[in-house]
Amino acid sequence: MSRKKWIVRSGNKENATMFAEKLGVSPYAALIASTRGINTIDGAKEFFGLNERKSVDPMDFPDMYAAVKRIQKALDEFERIAVYGDYDADGVTSTALLYSYLEMQGADVVYYVPNRHTEGYGLSYEAIDKLSMMGVKLIITVDNGISAVDEAKYIRELEMELIVTDHHLPSETLPQAVAVVDPHRTDCNLEFKDYAGVGVAYKLICALEGEENGITDSFVDLVTVGTVADVMPLIKENRELVRRGVTMLADSDRIGIQALIEAAGLGSRKMTSTSVAFGICPRINAAGRMGSADRAIRLLLSDDYDEAMLLAQEINDENVTRQQTEQDILIQAIEQINKNPEWQYQNVLVVAGEGWHDGVVGIVASRLVEKYGKPTLVITIDGDDAKGSGRSIEGFNLYDAISHCSDCLTHFGGHTLAAGIGLETTDIDTFRTAINDYSDTIEMPFPVQNIDFKLNPACVNTEMLETVEQLEPFGAGNPQPIFGLYNMTVTDIQSIGNGKHLRVILERNGVSLQTVKFRTVQAEFPFVKGDVVDAAVGLEPNEYLGQLRVSILLKNIKLHDMVEDDLFSSMRDFSLLMRGRSDGFDPSLLIPQRETTAAVYRFIRSVGRWNYDTETLCHRLDLWAEDYGQVAVAIEAMLEMGVLRRDENKGLSVPKTSEKVNLQDAPVLRRLTELSKESAY
Repeated sequence: MSRKKWIVRSGNKENATMFAEKLGVSPYAALIASTRGINTIDGAKEFFGLNERKSVDPMDFPDMYAAVKRIQKALDEFERIAVYGDYDADGVTSTALLYSYLEMQGADVVYYVPNRHTEGYGLSYEAIDKLSMMGVKLIITVDNGISAVDEAKYIRELEMELIVTDHHLPSETLPQAVAVVDPHRTDCNLEFKDYAGVGVAYKLICALEGEENGITDSFVDLVTVGTVADVMPLIKENRELVRRGVTMLADSDRIGIQALIEAAGLGSRKMTSTSVAFGICPRINAAGRMGSADRAIRLLLSDDYDEAMLLAQEINDENVTRQQTEQDILIQAIEQINKNPEWQYQNVLVVAGEGWHDGVVGIVASRLVEKYGKPTLVITIDGDDAKGSGRSIEGFNLYDAISHCSDCLTHFGGHTLAAGIGLETTDIDTFRTAINDYSDTIEMPFPVQNIDFKLNPACVNTEMLETVEQLEPFGAGNPQPIFGLYNMTVTDIQSIGNGKHLRVILERNGVSLQTVKFRTVQAEFPFVKGDVVDAAVGLEPNEYLGQLRVSILLKNIKLHDMVEDDLFSSMRDFSLLMRGRSDGFDPSLLIPQRETTAAVYRFIRSVGRWNYDTETLCHRLDLWAEDYGQVAVAIEAMLEMGVLRRDENKGLSVPKTSEKVNLQDAPVLRRLTELSKESAY
């Protein structure tokens, strides 16, 4: 895991006290609410679900009246309608929702979802031709269509009509359609606009009904799945819909949902937004990622239990295949980065591989962002053509960065934190250089570890679980709370789960806590007994033999005595040096003292092999955070001169035999010396 900058959120304690007293919620929950921008009683009531149900008037969406009028005409005249969806979970739930509703109204309705691998995203001429030959008169898009300007013209040429419902950002030109219902239109005056595609489709059926009622309520479970899957912020109306939907999913009368919950092994667990996010959504997504999304739609529409169970099991198996495919590509991507060590100093990682499955490259990009703490794009190559998906970190607008590199792309699109690109294979290296050149023109952020508040270890108890529960539902805009346990001493480290996970015992003032660090082996864990650390933890319920206990999940851990501002400043300076920059840092601060270099050498020789990070090495040598750059330069110089060696697993060791060398001849030290002389003038 990459080193993150820890930030303890600040809240208004007076407001938190008021919320707790007037609303009867936990003081801790009230404090977390205040750190998340809740500063009024009405806002707190809405956040905790204690207010009267409020809904945005669907007629406030642009073009909603025109959309309703045209759909009513199609219903009255029994025109054939096609719901045109997308292959991800948002698109699948949007399609199932609108198709089901129109079928309930007696419509002559079909649905169409393009194949991710053979057709790609959105409306296509081939699909439009197919729908025309099927006698379709009205196409309604869900979760797509806002960019289909040319395709909309073609629909008109074929004497069909189009209604667009979408939630993606529009360009300057809107498609020519009967209605374009998108909350992100520039002429939309809604206060809250961050609906998922399924949220927009839901508002459409509310408009068709004239109000929210029992019919519209029956679709809130689908709205929940699509909203959570598309990582929409769980605030305002989204929060209310998901809160209701999670309750519906727990006791769903939708046979397909029941089958999927059973296949996923979620039947005996309490349904939460987290179980939706990690249990239901990935499986629906897997259908479109690994094959055809049609199976997921048929599952959600099924009223036959046996058919639903077969489809659910097939989709569950696809999810297992997806996980293995993702892991295989991740391993190849890491190997590629290791073979190109200069990449680790770049601001943006770009990896590419022949035949990598395009359905999972976005997930792999997310894994690499977590590992390296950098914006990352993962590209799959298919002969002369390539396409990829990227993920970013907070503070780096990936869409803007890609826009500055558009000259070497065939197409691109996306948002601040996620984007997709297409390019010619021969332009991959050019793109890598271009996006990193752009990153050098801005101040790059460090990845952040947010802490909701510092927690006394004596307060870790089942009452804190009630606090966490009051903050549900969790998701974008309202993540699961992370608590900071500061100044804790590591008293024991144990391998569990066949060596795949760790149990780390932390203690302070006589209070001992067992924490679990998942997917971490002991050989990769740099801490030892006696280290004083800060721990970022999540709290989850664990019921065993009828007794409720607190599971403490170790999300992140750092040394307590490292001054972060000094550490990150020195890390940045070293990175600038290794990227070939000659400005933005003081080179004299990176030239290691002779004693520092000798200490690094002696320590690595004494332990035999050093497999951990430079920050921890500084701590073992009793050095300060600002010494990070000097230690890193000393290591680089000794590697260049053969005094140290780095193996394929990035471990450092002293060779058995080596010639006597003058370290001042190391290229990195010669360059630093030259830069230092230049800066002196």
